[in-house]
Amino acid sequence: MCKDLMNQLQHLQRVVNHFTTEQIANNRLQLKALIFIEILHVFSAKVKKAIREEISDGKFCIMVDEARDESMKEQMAVVFRYVNAEGFVKERIYSLLSQHCLDIQNIRRQRYDGASNMRGMWNGLQALILNDCPYAYYIHLKASKQVVPISGFFLTLLFLIKIVSASCKRNEQLKVVNANDIARLINHEELETGSGLNQISTLQRPVETRWSSHFRLVSSLLRMFTPTLEVLQNIIDDAILGEHWAEAESAYESLTSFEFVFILHLEKETMDITDKLCQALQSQSQDILNAVHLVSSTKALIQKFRDDGWDGLLTTLISFCEKHSIDVPYMNARYHHYRVNIFYATIDSQLQEINHRFNEDTMELLRLSSALEPRKALKSFRSRDLCLLVKNFYPQDFTDYEKQVLEKELYHFEYNVVQDPEFKKLKSLSELCQWLVRTRNSEHYKLVYRMVRLVLTLLVSTTTTERAFSAKKVVKTNFRNKMENDLLMDSLMLYIEKDITSTFSLDSIVDDFEDLKERRVLFS
Repeated sequence: MCKDLMNQLQHLQRVVNHFTTEQIANNRLQLKALIFIEILHVFSAKVKKAIREEISDGKFCIMVDEARDESMKEQMAVVFRYVNAEGFVKERIYSLLSQHCLDIQNIRRQRYDGASNMRGMWNGLQALILNDCPYAYYIHLKASKQVVPISGFFLTLLFLIKIVSASCKRNEQLKVVNANDIARLINHEELETGSGLNQISTLQRPVETRWSSHFRLVSSLLRMFTPTLEVLQNIIDDAILGEHWAEAESAYESLTSFEFVFILHLEKETMDITDKLCQALQSQSQDILNAVHLVSSTKALIQKFRDDGWDGLLTTLISFCEKHSIDVPYMNARYHHYRVNIFYATIDSQLQEINHRFNEDTMELLRLSSALEPRKALKSFRSRDLCLLVKNFYPQDFTDYEKQVLEKELYHFEYNVVQDPEFKKLKSLSELCQWLVRTRNSEHYKLVYRMVRLVLTLLVSTTTTERAFSAKKVVKTNFRNKMENDLLMDSLMLYIEKDITSTFSLDSIVDDFEDLKERRVLFS
């Protein structure tokens, strides 16, 4: 358990001890546990209240994602993104809207995971929000493997990892074989040498919430293909018939099949193109301008690979198969299956995913919003685009009169603020927002400041929901896998929102705990 969590729990323990009197000495441990849970709930309630007060009546967006916990239950993370009074962008783990009097009309963005169960489960909520609040633009994020051969490939890939990494002995064996293979390739001058190159490693395990980890897995398997084959062969040779033999034999046959190797190379190429965008979407801080450029370049590169990449892929693949003695089928007879059913289908699925995630409306929203980026504004201040941004995407947030005034305010903003030497030092929209508050320009240019706050709710990064699931693995472990949902939520609030919980005094926790007890006595 991490040091921060231990400090928080020790703080809770001191509060528990405060309430442990001689009257409860006979059931000390049980009552301590109950009081511990109740005080944890007090902490969680205070965190939620602090977040609610910080949001106030401002606009916000919600991110919803799901993943399984240690007890194989589906758990959902709900994250709010908003700008606080000091101009700082905040992303907070939260609970449901209606429980905390948050106005659905203030939602300006919604994002859901793209897994099929998530789409089905939350489809009604998406429709409800869009029906009541048409400007809560829906951005769909997904990492699903919709092409049937690709889905089968990843299932086989996970099976391979399970077999090869089933024990410390097999992992060490893989490293030894890998080291010998690297030495052999260097001797034959088939590998470059240098600092940081040719590191001895093992196969990378994929992380459920991080799609980039699948790219690392595919890359590591290609790099360690020969050592992996050798380890599987050793398992087959050493296994008693029926014990691990069948699994290893099945894994070996899959690994040496042409279709598996074909998809392995195809996924390596496509993921190599999309990985930079995936990494950017998982960055804690992501500027809109960079997102627009990355989406455009990723689309262009994937389309280029679809148009011109088949021959190069096939040449590389055949050379690889010859090197590892893998039979290559007569391609004319299997042309439609490999080129149409797998190659085209996989790339088209990737393009469809990006186009769905960043459709024309979303790209136009991002393009117009990028006019507020300091670097872009210094080169050319696009006041007309900012007026279009308000007119087309935020009509409910500005009155007709304010839309008329906005053009003049932008004119003064361009000559009085953009030309300020301090403005030229700003590197991002979030820095601009904080600077406007700090210099009180947010009061002089209220409409521009309102635009900046609205744009900062745009969802580009996926980091916070993934951080919530990483925290869940710390809080709910194999040894604490029976934790109920309420206790899990309260624990996560305490663990994740440390900056808020650190501001609470012991006296305030004691007071809230006493109020809780008094209310329970009153209504019992």
